[in-house]
Amino acid sequence: MSDYPEIGGRQPIAVDVVAGESYWWCMCGRSKSQPFCDSSHAPTSFDPLEWEAPETKRVLFCTCKRTTTPPLCDGSHKRL
Repeated sequence: MSDYPEIGGRQPIAVDVVAGESYWWCMCGRSKSQPFCDSSHAPTSFDPLEWEAPETKRVLFCTCKRTTTPPLCDGSHKRL
């Protein structure tokens, strides 16, 4: 089993989030409903990351799974 997640996409996905709501970000890269978990991680060592929105706004969720600020995009996809 790889220590690195699969690349789920090469561009971030903009999502309108609501303050106080939890979002389950896919960490394995296998989810077909990127950037969120669809339980495709079951055969891997990865688990989804629960992220609670601090405020209501649009955010960019990482899909490349190489961000240093999970679950939000930090531009790491530009180096792939």
